[in-house]
Amino acid sequence: MRRRAKRPLRGGGALCLVAAFLLWGLGSALCPCPDPDLCAPISGARDFEVFVFDVGGKTWKSYDWSQITTVAVFGKYDSELLCYAHSKGSRIVLNGDISLKKIIDPVARADWIKEKIDLAKKQYMDGINIDIEQRVKKRSAKYDALTALVKETTETFHKEIPGSQVTFDVAWSPECIDHRCYNYSAIATCCDFLFVMSYDEQNQMWSHCVAAANAPYKQTLSGYDRYIRMGINPKKLVMGVPWYGYDYTCLSLSEAHVCSLAKIPFQWFSCPRASALQVPYRTIMKQENGSLSGILWDEENKAPYLEYQDANGTFHQVWFDNPKSISLKAAYVKEHGLRGIGMWNANCLDYSGGSVPQEQTEAMWEALRPK
Repeated sequence: MRRRAKRPLRGGGALCLVAAFLLWGLGSALCPCPDPDLCAPISGARDFEVFVFDVGGKTWKSYDWSQITTVAVFGKYDSELLCYAHSKGSRIVLNGDISLKKIIDPVARADWIKEKIDLAKKQYMDGINIDIEQRVKKRSAKYDALTALVKETTETFHKEIPGSQVTFDVAWSPECIDHRCYNYSAIATCCDFLFVMSYDEQNQMWSHCVAAANAPYKQTLSGYDRYIRMGINPKKLVMGVPWYGYDYTCLSLSEAHVCSLAKIPFQWFSCPRASALQVPYRTIMKQENGSLSGILWDEENKAPYLEYQDANGTFHQVWFDNPKSISLKAAYVKEHGLRGIGMWNANCLDYSGGSVPQEQTEAMWEALRPK
């Protein structure tokens, strides 16, 4: 078990409040926390990063805070979440996105960075997660501008908010997935680390129109091998795992568990994953008892799936990740010395209570701990 980083020791509340104002600037809002000390930024290195995406609501109250080091806020700002996370020594970071057409202009980049810095200070945040999933051609103006944006954002945040964290989200592989041809090595050097989105790996279904795993084991790990072979330090990589799956409507379902899909031409793909429905882990667990199959295991993909028949008599196959499949990937994190692990997204579990949901939820959090 890793040692949790401790918050730096600070003085009395009144002194800390003055220090906070000096740090954030006179234009900052009053600290929303009952203890002004909780508005000071979190700093210090972590032995192991557990990076959490939160999309809103109050489920964060039931998260496993013994593990969490960073929460990226992709929902509405919640000052209560900020105060609680800081009380646990966990960072809270902004979500950052902008049209790449705009950032070709250095002035527009500077304006965007200033806007984000001002917002981070106003909300007492600890950094930013840059999530720009847009198409870029190699050696284009956007290619260079994106790298410049990450570099300038990191330099500015580190200067304006000491100890802050700047991260960048990338696809499961650096092989220009979905035409996102970024300067991965340079971006990794510029920021604190990359969050690798190891999911939605069936976006590019070329010929075999059959349901498949969201994040196949071998394919997922091959992406990290490629990043590392590019010269990116493993300590610059955080593995992202999915806490959701895909519900495929089968054109036919064979006894060998092959779910054939209808061909729907889309650009150059014959079987777009967009025809499947994304479902959170909590929903999938509720489907188990009423399914035709129970939870099955595919050894090739090292992933679970289940099958059911809807009210219209149509067969469905649902592919997802569970504690078993996630633990296998977490082992790679430990073996190869990656910076940490995280998920999209933490709200996908069942935090409603009850012995069965609680056990399922605890098992998913526990799977993040590399054995």
